[in-house]
Amino acid sequence: MSERFTTTAAAYSVFDWELLTSLPGRVIVAAAQPGPGRPYRSVAAGLAGLDAVAAGRAFDSDLVRDVVAAIYARHDGAAPPAARLTGSADVLAACRAAVRVLDRRTDPADSAAYRQWVQSVAARVCRTASFAAADGTLAPADRRLLDRLGGALDLR
Repeated sequence: MSERFTTTAAAYSVFDWELLTSLPGRVIVAAAQPGPGRPYRSVAAGLAGLDAVAAGRAFDSDLVRDVVAAIYARHDGAAPPAARLTGSADVLAACRAAVRVLDRRTDPADSAAYRQWVQSVAARVCRTASFAAADGTLAPADRRLLDRLGGALDLR
């Protein structure tokens, strides 16, 4: 583990760092879940989300790169805690909590990069969904989810 990575993680409480490192995965699960107006997603949608997480390694943000490194550094294989809910309401609340953490502890540029990256993870899952129109338009339910995520991430 690099010194920069441990320095970034040390700037946050254990709870806050867990929030920031778990949020992208929670967003993938929430965006991939079927629901009203959102039929079953293919495996490709989840894989697209994982690809979007990995793309964070190339971001011009130490925070995003360090969060991705922390995600990939997890080797324990332990089941996620029960408190890590992935319904859309839970994920939106987690997004709002992450924004509060970022506002308190993070450089504005890193904060913006992190929030945009998390939104891009959800967008990639939604775009890859098997029911996206041939012209690339999203289903209305996906558009609403992305709009709500953007609001919760303070991107609107």
